[in-house]
Amino acid sequence: MITVTVKNGNVDAALKRFKHKVAKSGLPSEVKKKQAFDKPGVERRNAKKEAIKNSRKAAKRERNAE
Repeated sequence: MITVTVKNGNVDAALKRFKHKVAKSGLPSEVKKKQAFDKPGVERRNAKKEAIKNSRKAAKRERNAE
């Protein structure tokens, strides 16, 4: 469970930190995935597309770092 403490009555900053922590935890993407059923073949296809996209991103980052 994600918790954030409010310091000095600054609720806006605490809310901003909370939203950031939730987004970083991957919870919204998990909820989005669970909204509808995907056939196993569709899941494999999507996973393959995601892997290709991630490998291209990593290669691009590596080229830019050099």
